[in-house]
Amino acid sequence: MRLVTVAHGTRHATGNEVAARLTVAAGERLGVPAAVSYVELCDPVLAVVLAASAEPAVVVPLLLTTGYHVTSDIPAAVAAAPGPAVVTAPLGPDPLLAAAQVDRLLAAGARRGQPAVLAAAGSTDPEALPRLEEATALLGEAWGGPVRLATLGGLGPRLVDVVRPGDAVSPYLLSPGFFASRCRDLARASGATVVAEVIAVHDRVVELIEWRFVSAAGGAARS
Repeated sequence: MRLVTVAHGTRHATGNEVAARLTVAAGERLGVPAAVSYVELCDPVLAVVLAASAEPAVVVPLLLTTGYHVTSDIPAAVAAAPGPAVVTAPLGPDPLLAAAQVDRLLAAGARRGQPAVLAAAGSTDPEALPRLEEATALLGEAWGGPVRLATLGGLGPRLVDVVRPGDAVSPYLLSPGFFASRCRDLARASGATVVAEVIAVHDRVVELIEWRFVSAAGGAARS
């Protein structure tokens, strides 16, 4: 069984490197072959990675909520794979992501319990908004203070309408890139005193990938 991760992909090389490093770390912890892929904007794409081997694969989307890629693009590529392949749920929402966000907030200088905003990229998929609200609630529990949801696009309240002077902003983003830069600029312009870094490479994220793989691999072995 091999691990295949699939990230969104970005034109920013540092953003794509996050997915690659997470994949290597998870593969090493699991002791299985691991390969990174992307939905778009970066090679290799998922279909190419799956086509390279008929070895059974568990595909873990390195995405933080549902959306078109989760419901359509990725399942289609998995269905066309030459060998057995299963796809897991996306990484988020999950308490492990919230724990990583807390670490990023503290590292940026936020005070525990300080009013905070979870800033997500957003999605036009109506199913995504409840997932983002769940992620916001999980961060609030882990943070020990009020956390409000904001989105940079798609459905949901806009960041500029949500951030208040003195807030800390936690980007619900895995990698640096367009959305991360836009989040920082808009948050600062709206009066946020702290803007944390994106989640990026973090032990809790590696643990979450490992958990997704093990859960799916066990189910595949029993089927």
